[in-house]
Amino acid sequence: MKNFTITVPASSANLGPAFDSAGIALNLYLTLEVTEAEQWELETRSHFLPATTYVEDNLIYQVAEQTAKRHDKVLPACNIIVTSDIPLARGFGSSASAVIAGIELANQVCDLSLSQEEKLLYGTEWEGHPDNIAPALLGGCTVTAELSENEVDWMKIPELDVDIVGYIPNFELKTEAARKALPEHFSRESAITASSISNLLIASLLSGDYERAGKMMEADLFHEPYRSELIPRYHEIKEEAKVYGAYGTVISGAGPTMVSFAPRGEGKAIAKHMQTLLEGYQVTALEMDRNGLEVLSSEKTAAE
Repeated sequence: MKNFTITVPASSANLGPAFDSAGIALNLYLTLEVTEAEQWELETRSHFLPATTYVEDNLIYQVAEQTAKRHDKVLPACNIIVTSDIPLARGFGSSASAVIAGIELANQVCDLSLSQEEKLLYGTEWEGHPDNIAPALLGGCTVTAELSENEVDWMKIPELDVDIVGYIPNFELKTEAARKALPEHFSRESAITASSISNLLIASLLSGDYERAGKMMEADLFHEPYRSELIPRYHEIKEEAKVYGAYGTVISGAGPTMVSFAPRGEGKAIAKHMQTLLEGYQVTALEMDRNGLEVLSSEKTAAE
């Protein structure tokens, strides 16, 4: 087994109305440095990561072991150093990044030669939805459709000419709690209107009409009206960001983090202003990651 490094980006899902079906990869990363070992050892080196007492309790290991078993392989012992700058339980897809890392770990050490389609399907099975899995795997802005238990299709929007601003609070919101806030059913009329808004959002992003995209982002009917009450200063953040030039501001995934799309070159100024208003928040200008999952051999890393 060669020594190698796995990097997986964070992601922001939903983009407002594209609920459970679209997301964007962000330039925050989970990194695994993997070396061959005689026995398993997994060390976490980030305040965003829980300390690991037993390797078997770590999500990355669990996913890797299950992926290996799926292909009748035994996961060989590794020494893994894990670092991350992805906040946990904040809406930046930390679990999806860990799932993709685990799948790729098994892919590498067991020589599985998994296709992108297989990785996407396996990840969706673990997460329940492809909205974070797809951008973490593929990078960029992805639109997905879970057609059946055995098929997930996607399209990658090649470029978004926007800056991204993240508003990260100092408290967590578990996805389960955010899910419970949602209604069990929508009327046909409500579903048609909500789907129409989502369709127009994607069309606007593809055509580069970011003013319209921002309007559609903020017109969601699927989840934001129900989750907004769980997020302090939700309305204030949206209104102030719009005053300072943002196209639109939405909940990132299940929250409580929120993100804005802003004109290119204006993200840092908006973040600087918003930071002065939001005590207890980390407000930061972010960029879209275009590559998604990456694997580098130690030899290549050393040469670079």
